[in-house]
Amino acid sequence: MFGFFGKMLRINLITGDHFVEVLEEELLKKYLGGRGLATYLLNRLVPPGTDPLGPGNPVIFVTGPAAGTIMPGASRYSVFSKSPLTGGFGEASSGGRVAAAMKSTGYDAIVIEGKSDKPVYLEISDREVKVHDAGHLWGKDTYFTEDAVIAEVGQEGAEALVIGPAGENLVRFACLENNYWRSAGRTGMGAVMGSKKLKAVVFHGQAACQLADPELLKELVMSLREKAKDDPGAKNYRTYGTPVMVSILNKAGVFPARYWSKGRSDHWEKINGDALLNNFDVKAKACPHCMLACGKLTKVREGEYQGLTVEGPEYETIYAFGGLCEIDRLDEILKLNDLCDRLGVDTITCGNLIGLVMEAREQGRLTEGPLYGDAKGAADLILQISGRQGLGAILSGGIKAAAAQLGLEDLAVHVKGMEPAGYDPRLLKGMGLAYATSARGACHLRATFYKPELAGIIDPAQIDGKAQLFIEFENRLTIFNTMILCVFFRDLIPWESLVSLIRATCGWEFTPDELRQVANRIVAMSRQFNLDQGLSALDDRLPARLFRQSIAPDRSHLTEAEFDLMLADYYRLRGWTPEGIPVAN
Repeated sequence: MFGFFGKMLRINLITGDHFVEVLEEELLKKYLGGRGLATYLLNRLVPPGTDPLGPGNPVIFVTGPAAGTIMPGASRYSVFSKSPLTGGFGEASSGGRVAAAMKSTGYDAIVIEGKSDKPVYLEISDREVKVHDAGHLWGKDTYFTEDAVIAEVGQEGAEALVIGPAGENLVRFACLENNYWRSAGRTGMGAVMGSKKLKAVVFHGQAACQLADPELLKELVMSLREKAKDDPGAKNYRTYGTPVMVSILNKAGVFPARYWSKGRSDHWEKINGDALLNNFDVKAKACPHCMLACGKLTKVREGEYQGLTVEGPEYETIYAFGGLCEIDRLDEILKLNDLCDRLGVDTITCGNLIGLVMEAREQGRLTEGPLYGDAKGAADLILQISGRQGLGAILSGGIKAAAAQLGLEDLAVHVKGMEPAGYDPRLLKGMGLAYATSARGACHLRATFYKPELAGIIDPAQIDGKAQLFIEFENRLTIFNTMILCVFFRDLIPWESLVSLIRATCGWEFTPDELRQVANRIVAMSRQFNLDQGLSALDDRLPARLFRQSIAPDRSHLTEAEFDLMLADYYRLRGWTPEGIPVAN
């Protein structure tokens, strides 16, 4: 077998036992690695009605066949579980240095089950599995914890993923952190680890997969590097990182601001990529083997936060705090970014929740919480959320539950209990379909469909043919997520390159159409998981507020009728019933 070890490690935290399960080549070829394999495992291991924060909900770590190789963009791992935020398909992914270390343990998937009766952390290598006491780390922030567990394990090349106080306190959008600032951010995977009293997992080892065709992989990598030299998108990532999107989205009128009431920010020039480069000390930072170097290690030069260093802020963090919350200082946004990373909470969800509170204060519907632009108040509320205190205790349950408790359901913007990213679907109509149909909630990464709409590949206002093009993007990025490739390589790795990558790593011969069939199978399995857990087509909806409230009266605004047409097309083209139920194939 090439590209895989054909082994899955299963660890039971109740007993401390572990065993290895064989993964047959036929299974791996059917689903590939990464998201495909994990989706298969979720459907197999998580019965309907499983409590997301109960011992019966496993946490599943996976790498892809390209992890640990010279392939740029392959330094990513993914984590899956039933989401405590949405009650459905839970998935998060992160870059940095962990993926190669995880791969070096010699397993294609690591499944952690049960619940410890005391705080622990795991050390997993190709030689053994150790359960370490973590009582001294409980309550510590993510930076401290990461340094501590790596030092205690004392193995060269060891890497760790950790949770912070938010995960310990079962905040339903708590995330995993690695390499200080890299986050597996969405759907609450940190809360699942916290429910198991699992503070961290450390990986190290010497195992290596045999590649089917190393020379072909070298040729593919050389071609990819050559293509990236003059690619405009690659140049923007190298120069600005994701903050380049602030100006692009604001100009297009689709930068969500003032908690989804506007499509442009009045202070966008204070929080965009140029402001970051001009006013802070910024160094490019790349994942292993990557030439995009989209990470920006940013140091505050002066003022109250002088010396604060953060890898970021990413566009989504700027949109959440700078757009939705109307905070107009990048140093304040960096401080909030740092606080979220230390506590282990998702910045997108935090920004949305705080923006909701600010809008409710504006309308006189809440009497506590920060007002628009109040960065200090936002920081205080993040601390309350992490500690589940005061108003933060309500918000810690996620936007769906919090809005219901606070009587703000008409204001809250989410799908399946997870908030959208910074691309307004009222004008980017295909993003409305993307948010609604994503298995994990209002996700922008399943297809990154903002790209073809912003780039003019398809008119954002167009409805006819949109579902078909969306499926093409979603299918290709589904294969990206089986290999676990960074989505920022989407313009550099077309179908033919994916075919070559799979041949080089795994030795399997696929045509692009055959890979589309694999993707359709994985998307349908993700869908089936949600259906089994009680979700339905009724959950594939945008909030009514987005149909009702226009952000640009002079432009074509997404209507409910247009959305229904796209959704029906999507179900039909996927081969699903009109009720969104996959037909077995």
